[in-house]
Amino acid sequence: MQLIRKNMSRVITTCIMGALSIVFLIPLIWMISAAFKYEKDVMRFPIQWIPEKINVAYNFKMVWMGRVPFSHFYLNSFKVAIITTLITLIISSMSAYALTKIKFKGRNMVFLALLSFMIIPDQATLIPRFLLIRWFGLYDTHAAIILMSMFSIYFTFLLRQFMIGVSDEYIEAARIDGAGHLRIFWSIIIPLCKPVLATVAIIKFIWTWNDYQNPLIFLLNKDLYTIPLGMTLFRDDYSNNYAIMMTAAVSAIIPLVIVFIALQKQVINGISLGGVKG
Repeated sequence: MQLIRKNMSRVITTCIMGALSIVFLIPLIWMISAAFKYEKDVMRFPIQWIPEKINVAYNFKMVWMGRVPFSHFYLNSFKVAIITTLITLIISSMSAYALTKIKFKGRNMVFLALLSFMIIPDQATLIPRFLLIRWFGLYDTHAAIILMSMFSIYFTFLLRQFMIGVSDEYIEAARIDGAGHLRIFWSIIIPLCKPVLATVAIIKFIWTWNDYQNPLIFLLNKDLYTIPLGMTLFRDDYSNNYAIMMTAAVSAIIPLVIVFIALQKQVINGISLGGVKG
C-alpha cells in the first residue's frame, strides 16, 4: 500500500511539473510558430499553432539578407561569446585550483575577500569600468566587452566547491611522480572537472550571448553590435512585422540550443556524480 502511494505521488508530481513546463514553453512555441507564418496570420485568434500556409523562406531571407545585417551581428556575438567563455574557463579553473589544492598563507582570507565582492552589483561599477576602459583606449571595441566579462567570482566559487571533492591523494601521487602544478592541473584536475566545466561553459556562453548592458554601454559602432543590440535595430525597422521579428528571435536562440545539446551529456554526468557522492 505504501509503495502504491509513493508511486501515485510520483505520478502526480510528474503531471504537475509537466503541466507547468508546457505553460512556460507556450511563449517559445508561439514564437517558433509565428516565425513560419505570414504576417497576417500571426495575430489570428484562435491561435493557429501549426500554420496553414508556411512563409519561413521569406521570413529568414528578410532576416539574413534584409536591411539589417543580422549575419554580421551573429559573427560578432560568436566572437565575443566564445572568447569570453574560453578565457573564463581558464581563469576561473586555475583560480579554483589555487584556492583548493595549493596551500599558501592567507588562502582562506583571499577566498573570503573574493566572496565579499559578489555582493556588489554590476551596475554599481559601471562608471569606474567605463573610465578604466576609456583610459586603456579600448572603448568601442570587442576587447572591452571581453575584458569586462572574462573574470567571474561566481564561477570561481562554483569550480572551487567542485574541486574540494577531488581527493588530494591524486595530487600527492602525481607529486611523487615528479609532476608540477601545471601538469597536475591539466592532466588530473581538468579531466575530473569536465562536468562542472561543461556547466560553466553553458551558463557563461548564454550569459555573454544574451548580454545587453555591456555592449550598450561600451559599443557605439553598429558594425560591432552583438545580437541583443541587433535585435533593437530589427525592432525599429520591423516593428509592425511580428513574423520577421519572431524569425530573428528564433535565429538568435539557435546557438544556445546547440551549445546545450553539445554539452548536456557532461552536465548530466555531473549531476549523476553529485548524486552518487551525496
